[in-house]
Amino acid sequence: MKVHYDDEIDALYLSLGDQEPDGVIEIAEGVNLDTTADGKITGIEILRASDRLNLDTILSYTLELDQGIAKRKVA
Repeated sequence: MKVHYDDEIDALYLSLGDQEPDGVIEIAEGVNLDTTADGKITGIEILRASDRLNLDTILSYTLELDQGIAKRKVA
């Protein structure tokens, strides 16, 4: 999972995979799910994010691992 925040437009995006979305489902005003044709969720967009959640908490837990590095043996 990758977390992206754009402070200019106050939008948070949670990327849940590498698949390209085919559609969008609005689940609440300003909260959208990106989905594939077969119904898999690929991302979550939250507009006016700073009004809806504590950004310090969300952004402080961002961790991205390179799968190739994680699988290598360390000497």
